[in-house]
Amino acid sequence: MYSFIICVLALIASYFVYGKIIEKISGVDETRQTPAFRLQDGVDYMPMSKIKNFLVHFLNIAGLGPIFGAIQGALFGPAAFLWIVLGTIFIGGVHDFFSGFMSVRNDGYTMPSIISKYMGTKIQKFMAVLIIITGILVSATFAKGAAALLTDLTTIPILIWVTIIFIYFLIATVFPVDKIIGRIYPIFGALLLIMAVMMIGALILNPSYSIPEFTTQGLYLTNKSIFPYLFITIACGAVSGFHASQSPIVARCIENENDTRPVFYGAMVLEGLVALIWAAIAMAFFHGQPQLAVIYGATPSVAVYEMAKILVGPVGLILTIIGVVICPITSGDTALRSSRITIADELNLNHEKLISRLKIAVPLFLVAFGLTFIDFSLIWRYFAVSQLIVATIVLYAASAYLINNEKPYIIALIPAILCTLIAFGYILQAPEGLRLPSMIANVISVIATVIIGIIFLKKHKKPTQI
Repeated sequence: MYSFIICVLALIASYFVYGKIIEKISGVDETRQTPAFRLQDGVDYMPMSKIKNFLVHFLNIAGLGPIFGAIQGALFGPAAFLWIVLGTIFIGGVHDFFSGFMSVRNDGYTMPSIISKYMGTKIQKFMAVLIIITGILVSATFAKGAAALLTDLTTIPILIWVTIIFIYFLIATVFPVDKIIGRIYPIFGALLLIMAVMMIGALILNPSYSIPEFTTQGLYLTNKSIFPYLFITIACGAVSGFHASQSPIVARCIENENDTRPVFYGAMVLEGLVALIWAAIAMAFFHGQPQLAVIYGATPSVAVYEMAKILVGPVGLILTIIGVVICPITSGDTALRSSRITIADELNLNHEKLISRLKIAVPLFLVAFGLTFIDFSLIWRYFAVSQLIVATIVLYAASAYLINNEKPYIIALIPAILCTLIAFGYILQAPEGLRLPSMIANVISVIATVIIGIIFLKKHKKPTQI
């Protein structure tokens, strides 16, 4: 319990301390006009309040990520707490802040355009394809996870639920941002947080459960090594490149640059808290039971329902529907929205008219719908590694931005290097990767990471800088 409380306090404090440091380094200017006013178009660019942007962005980036990933990561024991806290503060928070801030500073650019500006055009197309793929994987994963639970609750075939969800996806993706997203998403974002608080409160008050401490056994029911599997399993609760694809959606609605820390860094901290809560609940609820082993690599929606039902009684069903059905669905549609915006920006397509947006969106939906027939765990792992690569590139772009503006770039470069190491480690040894022995994979990962770091500094760092 004490370890969990310390982690919660550390996350909250980070917003006021490290978040403020990052804000100061970035050069936030409250007098600078934002794209929401300068480029207002009635579809994607329009001013929204700070609290609304915060809740919309929180719901966009949260969904199933900090719930399912954290539950699966509970297999690694209290080590998951450390990754969630340190990852959120020093990697995910930095990534989310700069992905949003750079977009605000550059007319609400999507990440490929930002990458092109700060990293060169060679990597731009690769980044665009990766973000589109990540958006498709997110929508497929979240839709299938929600549909699986709805099937368990109603006995209606999963195909019917997936079809209904994708019809909603299409509507929400092509409508103006203030018609659906801006109106109802803040409510669901608040409910997702309330659900997590009620669950952890019920757990703490129930003497039958105890949250493990750092001094207890580090690994429970998995023989997978912490590096790199823990860092890939818990993605959205610590660092996720998917957030970078969502940042431009809200960056185009920011009223003042002063809102960037509360909206982007603040939402990441809150997501970290949600992930921390669900990891703690899973450790306490399933500790020593074989169910937790089954959850790793499976769809954890049923486990969420069981925990909610037992911990909070009849309210559990309502909470589950909100947290594991509605919220991921609302993240899935914004994932496809960001893919639609990215395609339009990269191909210089005018998408102010509904028919133009449909021409881009429909093919995306067909691909995503087809992926729902693939095993959930496989989609989840591909999503996890693809989003990590996106996050790595965005962090390098943030480093380049800081170098160009003669600011302390180390706060973004060190997270970028760590993410590079994790990505190489996973790709080289994972079952869906090259399957190399862990020792060989780790050595190659270190060498490759050092080489990439040197190449980056040689290209971007000015000779006069220390």
